[in-house]
Amino acid sequence: MLRNIITIDESKCDGCGLCVPECHEGALQIIDGKARLISDLFCDGLGACLGHCPQGALEIVEREAEPYNESKVMDYIVKGGVNVIKAHLEHLIDHNELDFVTEAIEYLNEHNIPIPDLKKDKVQHSGCPGSAEISFENKIESENEDGGTRPSHLTQWPIQLHLVSPQANYYRNSDLLLAADCCGFAYPDFHKDFLKGKSLAIACPKLDSNKNVYLEKLTEMINNSSLKSITVLIMQVPCCSGLLQLAEQAIDVSERDIPLHAKVIGIDGTVLKEAQLN
Repeated sequence: MLRNIITIDESKCDGCGLCVPECHEGALQIIDGKARLISDLFCDGLGACLGHCPQGALEIVEREAEPYNESKVMDYIVKGGVNVIKAHLEHLIDHNELDFVTEAIEYLNEHNIPIPDLKKDKVQHSGCPGSAEISFENKIESENEDGGTRPSHLTQWPIQLHLVSPQANYYRNSDLLLAADCCGFAYPDFHKDFLKGKSLAIACPKLDSNKNVYLEKLTEMINNSSLKSITVLIMQVPCCSGLLQLAEQAIDVSERDIPLHAKVIGIDGTVLKEAQLN
């Protein structure tokens, strides 16, 4: 494919190596006394290295190159530790490469690697990267029982179980509400009656793929984040029961025994059933 990628003028390069640490993707190495591009797959073409070459040997050109591969880059990035991961994410955010940011965060979640705290101005500068871990506080003095705007009890982002990190701070020592996607739409007082005071993860047991990841994440939340309890909120439709089964399996295989509650919401928005199962 035709895309922007780094090129190196070997006649100008003196092998000083100043460009190498600025390429967080690991595309550059000093080999035989010269800077070398070791793989097209690793070069994002954004040019973070350009201003650090005192000889002016680096240039971005458009040429035929293999597509940049964020997953392969992350295989390299994570070896450098949390500061390298953070620098890589903020580098992508600075260049508004939000699809790559999302892909990188999904990689971290899938490999149970904590997502570093991103500078607030970085996130605001380029818009929400979609699944960057954010905690916030909703100060609620009172509920408006007579109508008007309801306050939000949500204190975190992301909430979709595929995107969340089981090591996120907002899960530590919390009561988890594990809700089927449809429940928040079917039940009118979802926030006040179910979410208040709880951390949240949502999922669809019928449409979501790779549910083994869900089981692994829930198990890690129980073992390492010290969840105090899980409340499973599902719809009355048969396919929704799979979410409750996942929670039961996670508790069965975990190292800790915690309370499990289940609530079933009817398609008419009423609570049909409540039970404590563990």
